[in-house]
Amino acid sequence: MPKIHGIIAYPVTPFAADSGTIDTAALTALVDRLVSSGVHAIAPLGSTGELAYLDEGEFDTVVDTTMAAVDGRVPVVVGVSDLTTANTIRRAQVAEKAGADAVMILPVSYWKLTEREIVTHYRSIGEAIGIPIMAYNNPATSGIDMSPELLVHMFESIENLTMVKESTGDLSRMQRIAELSDGRLPFYNGSNPLVLDALRAGAAGWCTAAPCLRPQPCIDLYDTVRAGDLHTAQTIYDNLKPLLQFIVAGGLATTVKAGLELLGAGVGDPRRPLLPLDDEGRETLRALLPA
Repeated sequence: MPKIHGIIAYPVTPFAADSGTIDTAALTALVDRLVSSGVHAIAPLGSTGELAYLDEGEFDTVVDTTMAAVDGRVPVVVGVSDLTTANTIRRAQVAEKAGADAVMILPVSYWKLTEREIVTHYRSIGEAIGIPIMAYNNPATSGIDMSPELLVHMFESIENLTMVKESTGDLSRMQRIAELSDGRLPFYNGSNPLVLDALRAGAAGWCTAAPCLRPQPCIDLYDTVRAGDLHTAQTIYDNLKPLLQFIVAGGLATTVKAGLELLGAGVGDPRRPLLPLDDEGRETLRALLPA
């Protein structure tokens, strides 16, 4: 398996304006631009990709389209999360069959899951596929918070759970994961405003939708931290920070799609109940984008 590191770019899912179906041509073009920009991996069907609002046929279409567009140039980590274990397994198997390098799983449930239920969920999926799992902790969207202790326990007891994406914005959690695992469990930053601190703390990568709008500064930030040039990294981060804060606060699918339209690469509106960015938001976003 190729090493998954660096800037892991999250494409939005384009919808055709006339039919509301997946716009495969727009998705292909977006993924190709991201890969050509130099990002280190592609991660379709996360929160940015509006996974929660897609049916199974649409899920499969996004997977197949993304894999074809990437064409083996960088690793692909497919988000496969679902309310049920059975359908998460179905999605994970579809991703594996399509050639994905790993899957990302966020535990989501109407009922709050116990730790025993979370472990059983991940173990069942792990036993059904042969590719690595990235455990995704984002209680702000899932309502379920996995502690560093639980994540390291699953890493040690589930053979192909090999990575963690931490999105709470709490740097101490990443440091605790590294401490408990003796540095064996790679952690990835999923909190855009925390990225500089996370990379300095040893994050293996940054999972982000920001490269859809400004890929080069994201890549430069990662490279300068890796090179130990923290002064330049701070300057890059200070320049990026207003955009990172804005797209998170306004909702990633909504703001990134608006930004792509402003850049002349429109991919349609987000799917209801999400709404397009309002006029005031668009003007704020316009000032944060390259000319």
